[in-house]
Amino acid sequence: MLDGVRRLPYAPGVYRFRDAAGKVLYIGRASQLRARVASYWSDLRDRPRLRRMVPLVAAVEAVVCDSVHEAAWLERNLLRRRKPRWNRARDGQESTVHIGLDDGPHTPGLRILYVPKPGCFGPYLGGARGRNAVSGLHRIRPLAYTGARLTGAERDMATARGVTPGDRDALAASIRAILRREPAELDRARTDLVALREKASANLSFELAAEIHEELAALDWIVSPQRIATLEPQELRAAGWAGGLLVLFRVRAGRLDEWTQRPSTPERAKRYLAETPDAWRDFADRAAELAVSLQQ
Repeated sequence: MLDGVRRLPYAPGVYRFRDAAGKVLYIGRASQLRARVASYWSDLRDRPRLRRMVPLVAAVEAVVCDSVHEAAWLERNLLRRRKPRWNRARDGQESTVHIGLDDGPHTPGLRILYVPKPGCFGPYLGGARGRNAVSGLHRIRPLAYTGARLTGAERDMATARGVTPGDRDALAASIRAILRREPAELDRARTDLVALREKASANLSFELAAEIHEELAALDWIVSPQRIATLEPQELRAAGWAGGLLVLFRVRAGRLDEWTQRPSTPERAKRYLAETPDAWRDFADRAAELAVSLQQ
């Protein structure tokens, strides 16, 4: 078993354990698959439930994701569809949030939404992360201080931050580009937050520096690549084939919530491969190659 674990990459992803009969025992996610999965074969004295499960594990399967955020979504979706016996929670503890951008003249700014609205961004996992990301964006792109209905204190803050209603369109455009993951604006945003964090540290404002550090981490979380959950209610299947093994993914209503793999000849795999959208080919092919490696 540990030989197979050593074939896992140090990359984010989702893993699952099967017993000798092929039944799924447990689904989990990891920021580093190899380290996380290997930990089940270490000292588990303080985790009696897992100690009882590990001797039943006959096979390990895994999918590499493009970010920890994507892995979190995949784990959540798979557990919502079918919870294995050894998983405690069905869908994780993170709430689903969206970010709304108001660029109108009266109350411009960013808001956390728990119900999506037209034109919003997301979805994202984690209310706290979403709020911290919004706080960080407001810190470097103070769109809310460009409105026409500011209080006296808000007008003072606008003056201190050097923004006027004339900056509203440019600030909104920058935020929109950041949330769309446009590389140049993302780099600028990260650079601006890092500069503010370093300035706070230099001024011995360590609590402020820690706050900005959390905002930076939250921004990285929400803009990290992920295709597992979308606002569009798309329906599709994606397939990868390697070494006689077909790996299939199913997206329903914009959520990837099914992952299967089975032996297949190239001829039988053709129709599944043909219907795989181009945007999913790399993801599915990578999954098939890893699946074959883990079975060797």
